[in-house]
Amino acid sequence: MSYWLLKHVLIGPLLRLLGRPKVEGLQHVPVDGPVIIAANHLAVVDSLYLCLVLPRKVTFIAKQEYFTTGGWRGRVNRWVMNATGQVAVDRTPGKAGGDSLTAAARILEQGGIWGIHPEGTRSPDGRIYRGRTGVIRVAMQTGAPVVPVVLSGTDRVNPRNRRFLRPAKVRISIGRPRYFVPADRYAVRQATDDLMADLVRRSGRQYVDCYAATFERHAEAA
Repeated sequence: MSYWLLKHVLIGPLLRLLGRPKVEGLQHVPVDGPVIIAANHLAVVDSLYLCLVLPRKVTFIAKQEYFTTGGWRGRVNRWVMNATGQVAVDRTPGKAGGDSLTAAARILEQGGIWGIHPEGTRSPDGRIYRGRTGVIRVAMQTGAPVVPVVLSGTDRVNPRNRRFLRPAKVRISIGRPRYFVPADRYAVRQATDDLMADLVRRSGRQYVDCYAATFERHAEAA
């Protein structure tokens, strides 16, 4: 109930007013059964816009800190995460990957939609970075189709290091579902690269063959 209240009454109307989202390819999202939504990542509001435009409930895996941080902002984050049914996982080294993939598989086994940004973190400069293989591994394990999604404009609505949202045009392009069968780790890597290449082609953005988090660490150290 809270998910739909946020989407249609409390947050959704504001996002729609600010971004005036235009959606292409909505017919490619299956109307029922397990689905993986794999999208590029430009801004914090990416997941909110995906929830806004997709007719079915979308569940994301969220880091545990969103549920435990103190202060007024922490309380707001915790309420939103709980209200929308997001799943908390411990992302400390050695646990993050396994816990996240287990939680994702559980969402899909229940017939839900799992939303994920394969880059793992926001793009620091708008380009598309190397994808993490978890999305393909879960797809192979569960048989759920992967629907590629390209977002644009969300980084103008929600610029980095800016406190307030701004009006800007948001576009969301949804591709055809892709299906995967179990394979070895080399095939998993190749399938992940193919998925990211699809996002690059349809977005017109430049590809960077390294992880976004690695790029940011090197940039900060320079």
